[in-house]
Amino acid sequence: MNPTHNNGIAPRPAKRDNAVSCGGVNPGNIRNFSIIAHVDHGKSTLADRLLERTGTIPERLMRDQVLDRMDLERERGITIKMQPVRMVWRPSHAEVRSTKYEARKESNFEFSDSEYILNLIDTPGHIDFSYEVSRALHAVEGVLLLVDSTQGVQAQTLTTLAAAQAQRCVVIPVVSKIDSPAARVDEVKAELAGLLKVSPGGVLAVSGKTGAGVDELLEAIVRLVPPPRVSESGNGEPRGLIFDFSYSTHRGVVVYLRVFDGTFRKGQQLTFHAAGKDFIALETGIFTPEETPAESLSSGDIGYIVTGIKEPGVVAVGDTIGVVHGSLPALHGYERPRPVVWASVYPENQDDLPLLRKSLERLRLSDSSLSFEEESSGVLGRGFRCGFLGLLHLEIVTERLRREFSLSLIVTIPTISYVVTRTNGECEIIYTPAKFPEHGDIIKIEEPWARVIIITPPRVMSTLVQMLYEHEAQVLSTETFHDGRIEIEVEMPLRELMRGFFDRLKNISSGYASLSYEILPPRTADVVRLDILVAEEPVPAFARVVAARRVQEEAEKMVEKLHAILPKQLFNTKIQARAQGRIISSRTLSAMRKDVTGYLYGGDVTRKMKLLEKQKRGKKKLLERGTGKVNIPEDVFMKMVRVDS
Repeated sequence: MNPTHNNGIAPRPAKRDNAVSCGGVNPGNIRNFSIIAHVDHGKSTLADRLLERTGTIPERLMRDQVLDRMDLERERGITIKMQPVRMVWRPSHAEVRSTKYEARKESNFEFSDSEYILNLIDTPGHIDFSYEVSRALHAVEGVLLLVDSTQGVQAQTLTTLAAAQAQRCVVIPVVSKIDSPAARVDEVKAELAGLLKVSPGGVLAVSGKTGAGVDELLEAIVRLVPPPRVSESGNGEPRGLIFDFSYSTHRGVVVYLRVFDGTFRKGQQLTFHAAGKDFIALETGIFTPEETPAESLSSGDIGYIVTGIKEPGVVAVGDTIGVVHGSLPALHGYERPRPVVWASVYPENQDDLPLLRKSLERLRLSDSSLSFEEESSGVLGRGFRCGFLGLLHLEIVTERLRREFSLSLIVTIPTISYVVTRTNGECEIIYTPAKFPEHGDIIKIEEPWARVIIITPPRVMSTLVQMLYEHEAQVLSTETFHDGRIEIEVEMPLRELMRGFFDRLKNISSGYASLSYEILPPRTADVVRLDILVAEEPVPAFARVVAARRVQEEAEKMVEKLHAILPKQLFNTKIQARAQGRIISSRTLSAMRKDVTGYLYGGDVTRKMKLLEKQKRGKKKLLERGTGKVNIPEDVFMKMVRVDS
C-alpha cells in the first residue's frame, strides 16, 4: 500500500506487453516547462485546466488538484512534491478533448507535425520546498511565472524568478484568478511587466477556475518555449539526468529523468555514473500523470525507468544514467540540499524503533532532502536526529510518519546547527544543545544567517520594524511598489527566523505580508547554553541554546513552566536555570506534605511539633545522603520538549 498516491484517479489498465509508442516524435515538437509561483496563487488549479483542455485526463476522472497525489497536499491546499505529466496539444484545433485522448491512446500516440508534446513539471510554492523547484528547473526550458491578480507580486515570486533566470529558462509571465471580484488585472500586469522589463501586453491573463485564457496560454507555450536542444555528440548514446525517483516494493527504485542524449529502451544495460551501479531497464515510460509504459524515451523527453534496484542509498537525485561502458561524461547534477532545521524524533514506544527507522528510509526514497542519524537519550530512549529544510518540511515529514506508518512520535523542539571552536583549537558542528560545550571551553561560536525578503502593506511598517529589532534583523534596503506595498530586504540569524518569525509576521499583517529567504554563510554568534537543573542535577533533555540578550527571559519562562507541571516530591525541590556558569533563575517546588499528626487526638501541642520536626529532619537527610531523587514523569518531558509545546 502506498498512501502517497491516493489521488482518487483510477489507474489505466496498462498492458506491459503493449507499451505506448513514443518513437518518431520530432524533438522540435517537444516543449518542457514548469509552473512557478508563490503559495496559493492558483498553480494547481491552472494545472487542472491545462490537463483538462488538452484531454490528458478524461472529464469523468477530473477532480481538483489532480496532480497533488498526497491526501496531505489536498487537505492543506499546497503542493509538497513535484509531479511531472505529459500533455498533447494541437494549437490549430481547439476541439482536442477527452474523446481525442482515447483516439490517441489507441493509435499508440503517433503524432502529426501539428501536435506538440508538452511536458509539465508541477512544483511546490512554499519556500521550504524550493529545492524541488530547483531540480525541476534543470529539466525544462521554460517556466510560467504565475502571479495572483488579487495579491500581486509576492516575496517567493522574486525568489523563484531569480532561480529560473539563473537556469536561463524562458519566462512567460501570467496573471491568474482574473475571474475574482477583487482582481486587479491591469495593475498586476503592469507590476509584473515592470519586474521582467517587458510590455504589459506581453503578460497573459488566465483563470484556472473558469478556464478563460487557457487556450492562449497553451499556444504561447508552444510559441515561446524553445524545443529541447539535441546533442550532436555521443553517436546516439543515451544519457539522462535524474531529477526525482520513487520506490515500489515489487519494482524497486523508479527513476524520473530528463533525457538529454540518445534513446533509452526497455532491456538496455544501464549504469549510474556517480553510484557506479549497473542495472537492466525493466521498463521505460511516461507520466499521464500515472506511470504509463512506453517503448522508448528519446532526447528531450521526460519520463521514467524502472531499475529493479531495491538497495537503499544507491540512487541519488542529480546522478546521470547512461549505458554501461559509455563514452559520454556525467551531466552537471544538483547541489545536495543542506538541512536548515534539526529536530529529534523518538517513538513513544521503544518497540517501534525498527519501524521508525524503516519508515524514515522509505520517506527518504521520495524525499531526498530528508536526512537522519540515530541517537540515544537517557530519558527518551533511542530515536533519530533528523535534518529538515524548514519548519513546514519538519511538520509535513512528521505528519506523514504518523499517517502513513501509524507511528506515535515525540518530536523535540527544532534547533539549528552551530560551528563551535573550543579552547584547544578543535572545531566541531553541534546539532543538539545537550552536546554544546561548557561556557569556559568555547573560544568562538558561529551560526548560519539568512537573507530575508519581506513584502508587506505600509500600515504595519511601524510594528514590523519593532519586530525586526526583537529578532536581531539588519535592514539592508527598502523599495516601494506602485501599489504602495513595501519590499524590505534584511539579514538575520537563522535562529531568530525559526523562532516564530513567520507566524508573527502573518499575525501583524493579517496574512497580507509574504516572506522568502536564502541561507547565508555562518557568522559569529552571541549565544549561550541554557541548562535546567532539578534538585541541583542538570536535565540534558531540557537544555537549549538561546541568544545571550534573551537568556534571562528564556530562563524564567522555562523555570516557571516546569514549576507548573512537575509533580511535588517528598522534599522541597529546587528548579533552576543555569547559563554562563551561574544560576540566573530559580523556583522552589514545595514538598508533598504527609499529615503525620493525623492520628493524634488532644494532648499537648508539643507532641505534634516533635512529629513535624522529625519529618523535617527525614526530608533533609534524603537530600544530604543523595537518596532523594526527583522522579520526572514521561508526560513532563513530552510537554517540555515537544515541538508544539
